[in-house]
Amino acid sequence: MSDTVKNYIKFISENKTERECVKSAIRMAEKAGYRNIEEFETLTAADKVYTTVYGKAIVLFEIGTNPIEEGMNILCAHIDSPRLDLKMKPLYEKNGIVYLNTHYYGGIKKYQWVTMPLAIHGVIAKKNGEVVEVRMGEEDDDYTFAISDILPHIAQEQMKKSASEFIPGESLDLVIGLNREEEKDAGKNAVLSVLKEKYGISEDDFLSAELEVVPAGRAKYLGLRKDMIIGYGQDDRVCAYTSLEAVLEHKKAKRTCCCILVDKEEIGSVGATGMDSLLLENALSEVLTRFGGCDEMTRIRRTLKNSYMLSSDVNSALDPLNMDLYDEANSSKLGGGIVFNKYTGSRGKSGASDANAEYIAKLRKAMDDNKVAFQMADMAKVDVGGGGTIAKFAAWYGMSVIDSGVSVLSMHAPFEITSTFDIETAKQCYLAFLDME
Repeated sequence: MSDTVKNYIKFISENKTERECVKSAIRMAEKAGYRNIEEFETLTAADKVYTTVYGKAIVLFEIGTNPIEEGMNILCAHIDSPRLDLKMKPLYEKNGIVYLNTHYYGGIKKYQWVTMPLAIHGVIAKKNGEVVEVRMGEEDDDYTFAISDILPHIAQEQMKKSASEFIPGESLDLVIGLNREEEKDAGKNAVLSVLKEKYGISEDDFLSAELEVVPAGRAKYLGLRKDMIIGYGQDDRVCAYTSLEAVLEHKKAKRTCCCILVDKEEIGSVGATGMDSLLLENALSEVLTRFGGCDEMTRIRRTLKNSYMLSSDVNSALDPLNMDLYDEANSSKLGGGIVFNKYTGSRGKSGASDANAEYIAKLRKAMDDNKVAFQMADMAKVDVGGGGTIAKFAAWYGMSVIDSGVSVLSMHAPFEITSTFDIETAKQCYLAFLDME
């Protein structure tokens, strides 16, 4: 198995939040010669820099020999994944069981999250300015957490409800302790004592915390031939990791190369760390001010308009057990190589960015010249549904952009399935793209 696949398994096993992904990306980037842009007063060709946004998004630049106004080659992927977040006041005890109250994030099937081992990752910011990193429930000999469900013997009424209704969102609360004493809230207070000893925090510190509930355990090979991977957060860390690895290995860029790993795609790319913000403009502005020259806003607009982007996000893989949902000829298959989507969106292309034919032809040539296996696909049948990605936010600048990524089975489930061949091909695709002129 290639080093890319092995390193990818390690990456998604150890990095289950946006902050963890960014910290690892910084370590990888600095090992490859990248430096924080704040260390530079001027920039020239071959310089490698990065900038971050609140520790939850990162933008990397490999400065090319061509004038930057001629455009960049941009790889963009997201590092957030569907999960459960702890509420601001999460801790409570009810009839002897201690719970953490949660609010689900992104598009999940709620029933998939019950009765399985779960972990807590994130940070707690204290009033004194200290930020405490939290990671609980991952080690084999460690404790874990879970959400309980009703036993089938008494679930007759529950089973009559639709799949979207029989597990209410307010029932997705995490079991974290037990009170065997008669004293009220003894279990809750015992949990607080453990948290105080382990992390030095009090109950009030939950008010300024970002704690994410994610599936516990490592990603693994799937299948007797180890030709697939099953793991949490492959949407979209499979594209994020391969994009990052490609840009870090790339050398001698003519067009400036850029890699953007963003947050909040699963809830609409909102906020300061999402693509529907000034994140890209702000990062590019920091680069252009270190070149000097003409009006900065003119250069920003010109650079972005002349850029190419691969909006890298996963695609729904053809599911042989549910063929009625797919147009087989226009669907992507596990093991078929990187996927290009001319448009995403839903039904009448709502929320889509529709790539230009000329740009697709240019990509086809780059893939064929570099012997990269690729497939063109939709997500599903037209009336089934779908969803947009970050491509539309890049298209707003007038740049050439297309959705691309790896096929995934069981997308948005706690554990998703990908092909090792597709992961290797994604990296090859991104390297070929970075050399496009």
